[in-house]
Amino acid sequence: MSTRTTTASPAPVRQRVDSADWPALAEELDAHGCALTPQLLTPMECRELAAHYDRDDLFRSTVDMARHRFGSGRYRYFTHQPPPPVDALRRALYPHLLTVARDWAAKLGRPAPWPDSLDAWLEQCHAAGQAKSSQILLRYGAGDWNALHRDLFGDLVFPLQVVIGLDRHGTDYTGGEFLLVEQRPRAQSRGTSTVLPQGHALVFTTRDRPVRSARGHSAAPVRHGVSTVRSGRRHALGLVFHDA
Repeated sequence: MSTRTTTASPAPVRQRVDSADWPALAEELDAHGCALTPQLLTPMECRELAAHYDRDDLFRSTVDMARHRFGSGRYRYFTHQPPPPVDALRRALYPHLLTVARDWAAKLGRPAPWPDSLDAWLEQCHAAGQAKSSQILLRYGAGDWNALHRDLFGDLVFPLQVVIGLDRHGTDYTGGEFLLVEQRPRAQSRGTSTVLPQGHALVFTTRDRPVRSARGHSAAPVRHGVSTVRSGRRHALGLVFHDA
């Protein structure tokens, strides 16, 4: 008698994203400006995405961070035809992030120009001259780091973005924590350090976010970066929801 073992296929990306506790994640975003999701990519999917870094045909440009004084390491911008998991993740995440984006805009008394569909929003970006893909694959080696910055490419900005760890912290690399620094109204800046578990996504503030103040809510500017990688090699996938 055959006793062949079968392995269940992983759930579709959208199902994994939709199954996260988004009300709880929204509360964490309100409190801290960032929130870590459950695992959205399997280890095999993470390894496959990291291996794509060496495929020149998938990318429109490569940035050497040391050359531009952005830190140390390199990242590559995908073309508008990224690997399927990249596009699937972006499309699955957008409607959940849109709810938070509109809530933040209301708290700050700002317009909320983001339509219900990602395609419609990207059409607005392209009409405004922001027509380049902004999805990023990053690679850091020992000694590399990323300076505090914002991913702003024009007047049209989506207020949340996502980074997904593709390697195993403590095994494939050490150091390289994700950094978020928030300038609090009339107070010292606040820093947050997060280890990215393999396949998990960190949702975080793109430019600024609402924080409670004596007059309701104020906009707290936020920048992000990566601490020095101590050893090994660190890959990450960056998902930005406005084009460049």
